[in-house]
Amino acid sequence: MTVVIITMDRRAELLRTLGHMTALPERPRVIVVDNGSHDGSADAVARDYPGVRLIRSPRNLGAVARNVAVEEVSTPYVAFCDDDTWWEPGALSEAADLLDGHPELASVTGRILVEPDLREDPITPELRYSPIQGPGWMPGPALLSILAGASMLRVVAFRETGGFSPRIWLGGEEELLSLDLVSRGWWLCWAEGVVVHHAASKIRDRRLRRRLGIRNTLWTAWLRRPAPDALRRTAAVLRSVPKDRASASAVAAAVAGLPWVLRERRVVPMDVERGLRLLEEPQRTSVARRYVD
Repeated sequence: MTVVIITMDRRAELLRTLGHMTALPERPRVIVVDNGSHDGSADAVARDYPGVRLIRSPRNLGAVARNVAVEEVSTPYVAFCDDDTWWEPGALSEAADLLDGHPELASVTGRILVEPDLREDPITPELRYSPIQGPGWMPGPALLSILAGASMLRVVAFRETGGFSPRIWLGGEEELLSLDLVSRGWWLCWAEGVVVHHAASKIRDRRLRRRLGIRNTLWTAWLRRPAPDALRRTAAVLRSVPKDRASASAVAAAVAGLPWVLRERRVVPMDVERGLRLLEEPQRTSVARRYVD
């Protein structure tokens, strides 16, 4: 397998993650895409980790930086990692074994432990008790969306869908990719024994991430869901967000993108839509999916 890490202006956190990932017993090839950092991140990687493939992007590509890295991947599987997440020893091998043993499986998402006290990430119950019905051979609960910083994907499936959307860019970017995977007949699963650590970075523009998250959630609903279901999802999102300038800006951006959304709209198969309807109640009550600062 190959590990892909995207980063921007988080030098200390990136170097810590690389320390973990380059010491793994699996000895994966590691590719880092630096999204135009100004803090010397790329130079530090080149100096301290000469065995890591470094791609210097002159601008911030967001999640699309992963697409750039996957163009260079020659292994059958790619594990995505953020600069504030790292895989536990043995986790990459376990995920790869699951993909080896189940050729219709496109991805394996791991169980996230939050540093420093190693508690489970709040989204864990939603994944462990997913209501999506998978086939009997599935090695874990079936999902309709991956978590990009804690998932291993089959490279051929990733390339088949075109990877992450440049228009979505960043913030909930996994949802559209995942819907395109399952619409093509691939399965996604969660695995209890595949453990990924997350030391959430404090270096982030939380308002920007919220605006992008709201915009992208609305876009994805209208890109892939039947109109009544997209409308219901839109109403649920709008009821849940803070009534402030950031949310208003997100909605305005979503509306401005409607011509593109309608042009690119491809509704998912009905069996996928039935699964999305099963997820509406868990999403409504989720403590991990709140668009708040």
